[in-house]
Amino acid sequence: MTRSFDIAVIGATGSVGETLVQLLEERELPVATLHVLASGESAGRSLTFKGKNLRVRTAEGFDFSTVQLVFFAVAETTSRLYIEQAQAAGCAIIDLSAAFPAALAPRVVPEVNPEVIKRLAPPYLLTSPSASAVAVSLVLAAICEHVQLQRVTVTACMAVSSRGREGVSELARQSAELLNARPLEPRLFDQQIAFNLLPQVDTPDDEGHGVLEKRLSSELKELLGDAQLKVSASCIQAPVFFGDSLSVSLQTTQAVDVAAVKTALQSSAVLEYVEAGDYPTVVGDAVGQDCVYVGRVRGGLDDPAELNLWIASDNVRKGAALNAVQLAELLIKHYL
Repeated sequence: MTRSFDIAVIGATGSVGETLVQLLEERELPVATLHVLASGESAGRSLTFKGKNLRVRTAEGFDFSTVQLVFFAVAETTSRLYIEQAQAAGCAIIDLSAAFPAALAPRVVPEVNPEVIKRLAPPYLLTSPSASAVAVSLVLAAICEHVQLQRVTVTACMAVSSRGREGVSELARQSAELLNARPLEPRLFDQQIAFNLLPQVDTPDDEGHGVLEKRLSSELKELLGDAQLKVSASCIQAPVFFGDSLSVSLQTTQAVDVAAVKTALQSSAVLEYVEAGDYPTVVGDAVGQDCVYVGRVRGGLDDPAELNLWIASDNVRKGAALNAVQLAELLIKHYL
């Protein structure tokens, strides 16, 4: 008889949390009882799971000893409030906020570095990396046999859904105001985001590097198992509701066999390679899909040891919720 698990999702009413709940059903995880938890203002709402309406409760006061696995799809500050309680109750934890350092909560993408879990002891605390790191690491892992990386340069054009439902609402509001010739006052973002690009997505440090840029750099090094890898990351806020687009340039130690790279990308089960003459986009291809799209694969204009490519991925579904659920599948199958 297959064992079933009692599971909690904290942040269940957010865009990632709701998608998590959907994927738990779609992928038929052995869920006995699902607890959907959120902030006080969302308490009382209902979410549908396996034909039933589940009442959303507040995370405050929740008895973590009643579940074996907890997803944290909330902001870092909220994760810190409850993760230690969940650990004390013996729960396995999958955190999407990066609330704890990698030494305590390693970043894992199941198709890239699943062996990391073997080195851990229960109760398991795993971090599902940023959506951009998930997408880039999947592509780089697929071609690692054909390129010896020296430097990775990533320009991540991030959808407003990276800021949650508030980001989606803000872009919709600004777009409506502009299209109706009404005065626009930015609220969530510091400047107009509708029909615009913002060159930073969060508050930079004294050297000008944003939190997400530093997170993306460190996560790629960890996922690829190369602490010495040079990674440059620039995060841009794009006026797109869902789906991240990433321009990636790789500097390698020797001339790149572009044909071999394309063959490797075509052979990957988790990637959708788009042939030359066409290119993937988030709106036309990636949103709502469980794979990462990659195209515009080409060598450098004047450097044979350079490789450039373009990635499109659903930041909410593939980059966040699905990776977290796949981590749960790994834990359930081998460790719990």
